[in-house]
Amino acid sequence: MTRKTFDAAGLHRRQLLLGAGGAATAAGLGLLPKRLWAQEPISVAGIYTVPVEQQWVSRIHIAAEAAKAAGQITYTFSENTANTDYPRVMREYAEQGVKLIVGEIFGVEQEAREVVLDYPETAFLLGSSFLDDPAYPNLSVFDNYIQDASYLSGIIAGAMTETGNIGMVGGFPIPEVNRLMHAFMAGVREVKPDATFQVSFIGSWFDPPKAKETAFAMIENGADLLYAERFGVSDAAQERGILAIGNVIDTQADYPETVVASALWHFEPTLQAALAKVADGTFEAANYGLYSFMKEGGCSLAPLGTFEGKVPQQALDLVAEREAAIRSGDFEVEINDEEPTSA
Repeated sequence: MTRKTFDAAGLHRRQLLLGAGGAATAAGLGLLPKRLWAQEPISVAGIYTVPVEQQWVSRIHIAAEAAKAAGQITYTFSENTANTDYPRVMREYAEQGVKLIVGEIFGVEQEAREVVLDYPETAFLLGSSFLDDPAYPNLSVFDNYIQDASYLSGIIAGAMTETGNIGMVGGFPIPEVNRLMHAFMAGVREVKPDATFQVSFIGSWFDPPKAKETAFAMIENGADLLYAERFGVSDAAQERGILAIGNVIDTQADYPETVVASALWHFEPTLQAALAKVADGTFEAANYGLYSFMKEGGCSLAPLGTFEGKVPQQALDLVAEREAAIRSGDFEVEINDEEPTSA
């Protein structure tokens, strides 16, 4: 079983095994100063493999736009960048003199790291399944460690499911997805210990039709509540009249009778920490995963909104108790990166 832990010295390290191919809320945004530093705005470029409205990437994009609006940065971005083009786009931005490049390199780890070494004066903050490595001194990595909020959303799901049969549709079984699913399942079992889960991955980060089709199959197999890690799942839930739990962003406005709760990711703490380092010249290899933790303001549970008064009070009391303990450090949600299976 693969699990990650974080130590007080700045996060657990493990050896890199690189294969050859291998709407922001106050909780996350905080109070952005108009200018943190007495200098010109820092130039930032984003490189994304999917559209900026996609859940995960949208959080990075929103945080960057907020920093731009606050006068901290200039910001440009490329979306729908194929993995085969990713290193080239990295080089283009670096050659332009961009100070900080953000994005995600889950599908192009080795190639991206080769680029990083060619531009030692450029700071790179990239989503990665691997941890920081001093061999790449100008590359910091991050991931959405929002297991705290996912766990709390699971408590609500456990209280809302009637059959205890829950469907879970994910993109790929990589650590950043796996840990959220495990945390959600742990939350469900706090309320409904005998719950069962149907788990499936669609092999894509952005394929709503396929996610919807997979969700329909789970509903046919008895699921009365769905975990919507991907776009398309809540559409299936809405059409079949069952409930869903959202991930990374709050989609309740689009599914007011369907999405009960969502675990939200706030990228602002991660970006602000990196910008501060770039500004004072101390940016170096580090793992920024910690800034996604709830106690750092990196994640939260979305307001119940249309489901206010519909979730059992006993579950809400447990959520409040656990949230307080998470924020104080008295309770830690397990980080389990192992691929989840139907059970």
